[in-house]
Amino acid sequence: MFLRLLLLFQLLLSPSFCHSQKLTLVELNCENFFDTRHDSLKQDTDFLPDGPRRWLPWRYWRKVNSIAQEILACADVLPDIVALTEVENDSVMRDLCRRSLLRNANYRYLMTESDDVRGIDVALLYHPVAFRPICYETITIAPPKKDMRPTRDILYVKGETLSGILHVFVVHAPSRYGGEMESRSYRMAVAHRLAEAISALGEANIVVAGDFNDYTDSPSLRFLNSIGLHNLTAGKRGANGSKGTYRYKGEWRSLDHVLASPQLAERLDTAYIFDASFLLEDEPKYGGKRPSRTYYGYKYTGGSSDHLPLVVRFRN
Repeated sequence: MFLRLLLLFQLLLSPSFCHSQKLTLVELNCENFFDTRHDSLKQDTDFLPDGPRRWLPWRYWRKVNSIAQEILACADVLPDIVALTEVENDSVMRDLCRRSLLRNANYRYLMTESDDVRGIDVALLYHPVAFRPICYETITIAPPKKDMRPTRDILYVKGETLSGILHVFVVHAPSRYGGEMESRSYRMAVAHRLAEAISALGEANIVVAGDFNDYTDSPSLRFLNSIGLHNLTAGKRGANGSKGTYRYKGEWRSLDHVLASPQLAERLDTAYIFDASFLLEDEPKYGGKRPSRTYYGYKYTGGSSDHLPLVVRFRN
């Protein structure tokens, strides 16, 4: 009898039971979340044990648990859905769900398998108590130019929550490599493809989360605002002074965003950047703090990610 009561007590205290009556969403760019095995179809040789970054198994497992720690710590309850970008494959997601600090949280996941040359994809981590997927699909992006290499697919998931149907899109738009102007059309192609998918849903509860590689005032974000999406995380800050999710040359800006349809935006309870001290380090050149990333160039520094997570909570 005592053992049964003890097991029940442990179950009730497990993270999978710690959900509130509000829907909590987290967005996080995981910064090159690769496993240590080579995929012969992808350009992943930088992140292998014998590669230039010496991506050794102990470094990988440290990264797995660092990402798990962020997810567990970023809200006072276990997040219901987590939009992840820069994840390599199913193996990485399985390790995160089953072999990390999240192993007792009962998370499940869906992810894309795009034609990105490095094998980078996006994923949605979800707890089936709070979000039950009904269907999902990957949305490919037609390149706006012939010389554009394939980019990440958009992940679309339709699911059921306590308050009804929710449509979730996870986005990782092309980077600014080569210059903002030169690469702008790539990100606009993602924004237009996203708008096309959203227009087919009518007046539904829609949330879009991810790394847009653009700022709030950039053309792609302005376009998405023009079709009715509200940027719920624009101008948000962290409790420790972070003014964005990413810091470049001493300037805080947000490349990551969470957008919502008007009816869902009305249910916004709170939104913030999670910048706990264990995710930050001193910025030696410009002063202040910056996200504690895993690598600076080819130098391993052991941090979690060069992006900070966004946390958004909706009233059910």
